[in-house]
Order: sequence, then structure tokens, then C-alpha cells
Amino acid sequence: MNKSLFQVLVVDDYEPWRSFASKTLHQKPQLQVVSEASDGLEAVHKAERLQPDLILLDIGLPTINGIEAARRILQHAPKTKILFVSEQRSPEIVNKALRMGAQGYVVKSKAATELLAAVEAVLQGKQFLSASLTVALSNTTRRHEVGFYSDDQRLLEDVTQFIAAALKAGSAAVVIATESHRNNLLPRLQAQGVEIDGAIAQGRYIALDVKDALSTFMVDATLNPVRFMEAFGNLIVTAAKAANTEHRRVAVFGEGTHLLWTQGHVDAAIQDEELCNELTKRYEVDILCGYSVGSVQGEMDSHLFQKICAEHSVVHSR
Repeated sequence: MNKSLFQVLVVDDYEPWRSFASKTLHQKPQLQVVSEASDGLEAVHKAERLQPDLILLDIGLPTINGIEAARRILQHAPKTKILFVSEQRSPEIVNKALRMGAQGYVVKSKAATELLAAVEAVLQGKQFLSASLTVALSNTTRRHEVGFYSDDQRLLEDVTQFIAAALKAGSAAVVIATESHRNNLLPRLQAQGVEIDGAIAQGRYIALDVKDALSTFMVDATLNPVRFMEAFGNLIVTAAKAANTEHRRVAVFGEGTHLLWTQGHVDAAIQDEELCNELTKRYEVDILCGYSVGSVQGEMDSHLFQKICAEHSVVHSR
């Protein structure tokens, strides 16, 4: 920790735990607890006003939960680092918290021995996970999510959080999108505190045009699975080599299936999603597929919608 003083906001709805956390942090003279909050909305308002260096954040909070609070906090205080401290150990919840942009996750019952180490690691820009979580997370299936968005604003909000979380953790990211979305994403990542120029120079951030990407494996309106796996496999491996973390993960956002759907290539769109599942089995990769349903006249056929949802581990609709 290079700064002489770091300001910390402690958020938990249980006052005795807030008191314990504050006393623990006071053991380090460079850590200053500037305020406490007991619910999610209060945390968002205080984070926006105080712009602390670090927030200790519980998951189960009144008004809004910790994960939603983190999403809002990072919109208003993008340079603030978030360390979740919760007794919830579900890999699903931990992964979601980390994808939201948190730098660490400590199991609350282990805080007496792990909290200070976690705080130090996070303030140094490193990721920290309680030892009891690492094995469970390593055994979880890779993520293949889909988002159905009513407008570009909502799509870009989710993609920004998804890509920013990966880059801040030292992982790599690949974006396969329209020119408009690629251009609008860059300033949003910068606003989230991502050093995007450095990530591009390191090869940790790769952005491709979605039409160009499709042309590598679409032949006469038919998807060639061999070309698909080769093209994306090589891309993921290249990005992973540039990652500066021990676990070389890659976050991939793609709009290829959306474009195939709008072009009427429904079978190819489903095949694309099935092959993305195969990618998650072969590589250390998390995939977010985006459908801009608000930009297309007419609704998606309900049968197609159900088939697409069935190919994903998580479904978002905004």
C-alpha cells in the first residue's frame, strides 16, 4: 500500500460486526474508517458523497442487496475498490459478486484471520478470495450468460460491468460487437477506472467487428463448426496469454448470435450458442451474449427464446 492513508466505508446491517470490522481496521494506521452504513441504498449514497478508497460490503442488506449496491456504487465511485465480506458461500453468488467488479470476497466467519490480508491485497490491486472458497469456485462450471436488452443503454451498462471486472482483476477480455457498441464501450470502461490503453497495448483487451468475426466461420449462410472452434479457440488462447493473473481467464462479450437472428439464420444462431458452451468446457472463459431486442421490429419467437435461454447458465432481461 503506497498511500499514507486509505479511507474505508464499512457496510453491514449488524452493528456488532461493523464495530468488529472497524476495530480490526484500526490496527493498521494507514486505514481510516470514514463512515458506516447499515443498508444498501445508504451505502450507495455515502459512496457517492465520500468516494472512499475501499468499501467492505455485505451481501444480505436491507433496501437493496450488496451486489446491486456494488453495481450502483461503481457507477458513481468508479475508483472505489469493493471487498465483499459475507457468510454466503454459494459459488453462484461469489462469482456474481466478482463479475460485478469486486476485488475480493471474504467469508465473514474467517474475517478475524483473513480481513486485514484481504484489505491489503485489494488495495494493492490484487484479488483476494477466502481459502475456503477457492476450491469450490474452481469446480464450478464456466459461465455462459445471455442478456436481452430493450435499449443500448442497458446493454452497455451490463457489458461495461462484465468487461471492467475482468480487466480490473488482471484477466483478459474479448469484445465482438458492432462499431457503435465498441466505440461507446471504451469511455465507459475508462470511467470505471480501467486503464484501457494499457490493456490494449498488453493484448488483454481485444475488440473485433461482429460482421468480420462471423465471416470467418459462416459459409453460404451455414455455420461451419470446425472454423468456429478454431477461430474462437485461437482468440481465447491469445488473449489468455496476455492476462497477468495466475489463472488466465478470458471474458468474452459477443453479438454474433444476435446478428444471426436478425438475419434470419435461426439454426445458425442456436448452433453458435451450443458451440459457445463447448468453448466454456475447453477454456478458462466466461461468455456474455447480448441480444438488442429493442432495436429490432417484432418480437423474438417464443420457441426460439426458450431454446436460447436453455443454452445459458444465467439469463438477464432488461
